[in-house]
Amino acid sequence: MSHDLFEAAKTAMAKAYAPYSKFPVGAALRTEDGRIFTGANIEVASYPEGWCAETTALGHYVMGGGGKITEIAVIAERMAKCSPCGGCRQRLAEFCRPETKLYLCDNTGVVETVTMGDMLPYGFRGDILK
Repeated sequence: MSHDLFEAAKTAMAKAYAPYSKFPVGAALRTEDGRIFTGANIEVASYPEGWCAETTALGHYVMGGGGKITEIAVIAERMAKCSPCGGCRQRLAEFCRPETKLYLCDNTGVVETVTMGDMLPYGFRGDILK
């Protein structure tokens, strides 16, 4: 992973709106052509109606034209190796392949590298609906 993906996730985390949990999270996705899409978690008073950093990044990715996602970085301010929640794992699986790299980060960089297949080995895939 290039350091720029980690930095993009960290910069996104700084924009999180987390007044209730005080748990800012940032995510960054890189596509095959090098574009980076970022997102931060956004909370609202009516729990659980907010959305996660990965969901925000995916929204930017879809609106930006999509493409093959090759790498994902996730960082949380108060937790090393913050991984995507179950819902985000499924959302990411919609747009990633099992071999897509997922970087779990802390404030200094990557702590662990896994794949989406490691994180969601039995994910529900849209291709079975065809």
